[in-house]
Amino acid sequence: MKRHFALFMLLFTLCSSTVFAADKITWLTLKDGLPKAKAEKKAMIVDFFFGPECPRCAKLQKEVYEDPAIAKKITDDFIPIRVDLTKKLSKDEEALGQKYDYKSDCLLIFLDYDSNLIKDQTGKKLCFIDKVDPDEFITYLDHIKKTYYKAH
Repeated sequence: MKRHFALFMLLFTLCSSTVFAADKITWLTLKDGLPKAKAEKKAMIVDFFFGPECPRCAKLQKEVYEDPAIAKKITDDFIPIRVDLTKKLSKDEEALGQKYDYKSDCLLIFLDYDSNLIKDQTGKKLCFIDKVDPDEFITYLDHIKKTYYKAH
């Protein structure tokens, strides 16, 4: 009986960790993400990220990226790219940041697979520098999927 219970617990633990692992976002570097986006013809989410030391980044990670529904949408429909602002930026990372006026601060942008900024339905750029509400973020993801992928 103990052996069956131990086996059950082991299987339960393995299955649970597989489910949770599937809900995590695997972030790519800009160098790896750009060609992948072009090859797969997918839009990119580019996060200029400072990490847990930054209140905005920590909140975004915890409240948005760790949400299983959001992580799945990002993983399924976008190429997630993270630019680590705690390290020296590559020339391409620096150029992209300058292009969208990041001012060496955290920034979240949505780009098409040709690195053009994606705008929302009102023509404003989809660009966040402060707090991001998870429900608003899902709305943006759905909007991009519906309109951007229909056009491409």
